[in-house]
Amino acid sequence: MQKREIVARFLEAGLLVHPDVVTYISESGGSGVIEGIISSLPSGISVVTTKEVPGMTAPRLDKLNVGVSPVPEILAGREGSSIPTANPEESFALFRDRYDTLAAMMRPRVSPIPIEALVKQNSRFSDTDIGAIGMVVEGSTSAKGHRIVEIEDPTGTIKVLFNKNREGFDEAEKIIPDEVIGVRGKLSRDNGGGGGGMIFSDTLFRPEIPLTHVISPSKEPGKAVFISDVHVGSDTFLPDAWNRFASWLDKTPEVRYLLIAGDVVDGIGIYPNQDKELHIKTIYEQYDAVGEMLSALPSHLQIILSPGNHDAVRAAEPQPALPEEFRTQFPTNVTFVENPAMVNIQSVNVLMYHGRSIDDLIKFIPGSSYEKPGDIMEAMLKRRHLGPIYGQRTPLLSTPADNLVIRDVPDILHTGHVHITDVVNYRGVLGINAGTWQAQTSFQKQMNITPTPAEAVVVDLATMQHEILRFLDPPTEKRSTLNFAEKHH
Repeated sequence: MQKREIVARFLEAGLLVHPDVVTYISESGGSGVIEGIISSLPSGISVVTTKEVPGMTAPRLDKLNVGVSPVPEILAGREGSSIPTANPEESFALFRDRYDTLAAMMRPRVSPIPIEALVKQNSRFSDTDIGAIGMVVEGSTSAKGHRIVEIEDPTGTIKVLFNKNREGFDEAEKIIPDEVIGVRGKLSRDNGGGGGGMIFSDTLFRPEIPLTHVISPSKEPGKAVFISDVHVGSDTFLPDAWNRFASWLDKTPEVRYLLIAGDVVDGIGIYPNQDKELHIKTIYEQYDAVGEMLSALPSHLQIILSPGNHDAVRAAEPQPALPEEFRTQFPTNVTFVENPAMVNIQSVNVLMYHGRSIDDLIKFIPGSSYEKPGDIMEAMLKRRHLGPIYGQRTPLLSTPADNLVIRDVPDILHTGHVHITDVVNYRGVLGINAGTWQAQTSFQKQMNITPTPAEAVVVDLATMQHEILRFLDPPTEKRSTLNFAEKHH
């Protein structure tokens, strides 16, 4: 009996099956064995592992003298760390913290003057070269094609004109609402009111990744695997591919970490008529299936799981870690973190963020698209912010500090959400968008988006070399490799 037929029979019964069980059945006679296993299963089982097959001993890596991997250190995004402000009146605190933090990154380069001093009557700065730092209020394009942006600091607001004929205008066109920028240029004379009317910008500044940043590989051997958007419960989830992935992990003891950047389940009620596209109909059963799938992986792995917009947590970001009520079937080697979170694995700092803000950034940044999530990761790093735009598709939680600010430069930025694998490097930061384990959805067909399902990005932590492995039929193959450390030393 073919392995594909075995998997299909279990799916008909509403079950997922571990690859070791599939191999055992194909070598043991086929359909009769399947029916015996299914009929003997206790209620509540959604993933058939070696534990459910009497007399079967699984070849597990943890029995082959493979040591348990070091537990990851949570640097930011620990459970319970994102607490909303007590009063709605304090909602401004998030934006003030954002401004203060990002302005500090630019101040030595910009030498800003408070906007209040630039716009007051008879300003002594009129018709002189000055610097300013502000949060973007709004932007527009003039009749002649120049970019006009209004910025705000704690003291006031002022408009900035970016001339379309000046070098760097393409970056001015990519200025988005609520990001913090710096400018240097000439303050125009007043328009009759006695104060400076507008800054004619010569140079645009962003918080940026410092040019002095260098990658810091681990001094210990070991690899990490980056995935996202598993979407267990959806009828387009790819169990065959997942089983091949699980089998590969069983045979690859050098992999010490598995990082999952959200949307581990398809969820319930996320979009209209979703119930018609679900293979597992309840949220608890979806998470139980995930827990059993992860339990079937090698126990020496350290698994780090952050949520996404399909998970059973609040929509507003930062999102809390997955609640304990959904973790009953998860193994003890899973570390639950918030979205976003910064974790340290063998001295390599990884910033995990599901990536819902990619929807908003694509809308506001000319030339960007879902097919190129790497470009959006670069945009996040330039702005040192994961999702600055307020009032669009990404709801932001009112917190005393803006936890979506990229305060410390990571070695790896790990995102997902768009279901397309992409890897970029930007100023010594490896950006990974980790694709999906779900086939093309009806929504993606309407949007003409072609996902890259069943791909895993593997990073050697000692060299920072990466490769993309494919687990669709035909068998696993490498899609690309890059020695990242060599390119940045």
